[in-house]
Amino acid sequence: MMLNLFDQFMSPTLLGVPLIFLALSLPWVLFPKPSKRWLNNRTLQVQNWVINDFIKQIFSPLNPEGCKWAMLLVSLLLFLLTLNLAGLLPYTFTPTTQLSLNLAFAAPIWLATVIHGLRKQPTHSLGHLLPEGTPTLLVPVLVIIETISLLIRPLALGVRLTANLTAGHLLIQLIASGTYFLFPLMPAMALVTSMLLFLLALLEVAVAMIQAYVFVLLLSLYLQENI
Repeated sequence: MMLNLFDQFMSPTLLGVPLIFLALSLPWVLFPKPSKRWLNNRTLQVQNWVINDFIKQIFSPLNPEGCKWAMLLVSLLLFLLTLNLAGLLPYTFTPTTQLSLNLAFAAPIWLATVIHGLRKQPTHSLGHLLPEGTPTLLVPVLVIIETISLLIRPLALGVRLTANLTAGHLLIQLIASGTYFLFPLMPAMALVTSMLLFLLALLEVAVAMIQAYVFVLLLSLYLQENI
């Protein structure tokens, strides 16, 4: 039973070829491209409004140097958002439930922010490892703790996204399986679990959107510390 529950998180294959690359290319097909017309259609208008609003919220505290990262972070947000939402459809695979993939998103960008800070302002970046006013005896301990805290950031990003999406998918499958078996035995109880399943699906849509936003928001905060 447990094996069946976790089969949904295995990458599908066709003739021995993993189809995860096909799933990763899906978001770029779904988003409409800007046209050469004077006026955009409603879809493009909504898409541009969402992107502009996100840029204002994320990059308003950053200086012009940090705004150069806008294209990268906005693209990552749209990419994660599409993968998370598409994974809620029946008979689909969610690539963002794979910890290795999420670490592949988080680690390079986090490392780029750290290297950027060390190149542009090394004193300020290294100053985060030792809070001001620390007693002399605690200096080695705090440096080690802050270094570990710095190195664990990409792992925390990947685990947070993976755990939230995995838990939601497991709950949906468990409740859906229970509803299926309850229908012939206890129709009234099955109706209650169906309503619970519907509410949980709405919650998972919100979680998919929030987790994509939080992932990019934390990366922007890491960038803010290094510019």
